[in-house]
Amino acid sequence: MRILVVEDEPTLQAQLAHAITQAGHTVETAADGETARYLGEVENFDAAVLDLGLPVVDGLSVLRHWRAQGRSMPVLILTARSAWHEKVTGMDAGADDYLAKPFHMEELLARLRALLRRLSSHSSAQWQCGSILLDTRQATVSVDGLPLTLTSHEFKILSLLMQKVGEVLSRTELSEHLYPQDSERDSNTIEVFVGRLRKKLPAGCIETVRGLGYRLAAPGGAAEEVQT
Repeated sequence: MRILVVEDEPTLQAQLAHAITQAGHTVETAADGETARYLGEVENFDAAVLDLGLPVVDGLSVLRHWRAQGRSMPVLILTARSAWHEKVTGMDAGADDYLAKPFHMEELLARLRALLRRLSSHSSAQWQCGSILLDTRQATVSVDGLPLTLTSHEFKILSLLMQKVGEVLSRTELSEHLYPQDSERDSNTIEVFVGRLRKKLPAGCIETVRGLGYRLAAPGGAAEEVQT
């Protein structure tokens, strides 16, 4: 998943980016409201972590702008612990959840997982497609109960395919979810990663739709959730 992290404090921004990346996501960052407003309008993100106390343009104005532009990605706002009124105003402006500073990174990741599950209609942290089991909480994958060793790029591609089982995803879509916005995206490398995944997953589960992209084929047509 592609996550936008908007935080002006450099140390906290770096900590957030590292933790969310380690959880298997691709992270874009912004340190001021004007940059965040622009990125959220022109780029497609699966969710955003948005600090309200931003320079140039405040976070609340950024959120209102996104919603006015029809941007519906889940937004988790960060507020100062004493600023309870910001929480209320933020939720009224279209935020999906909030977290008061200081916070434990594990709680932020748990809240982010919950927002992403709501987005993908998954209520569980574990997704299953045939014999493939992906745990979004632990960022692990197994087949028939045996753990797989995946690179971060392979995990990101598989998680997106599992989120949208049966849907065709183009190389461009997969590339956008794999690489940050300011890096050089090469959709041709997707073929390499998909090829590696195919060697590790059951035969035939990743289908090539000629001229369009790839899709994950599930027995029965949909991914199942594993209640934990």
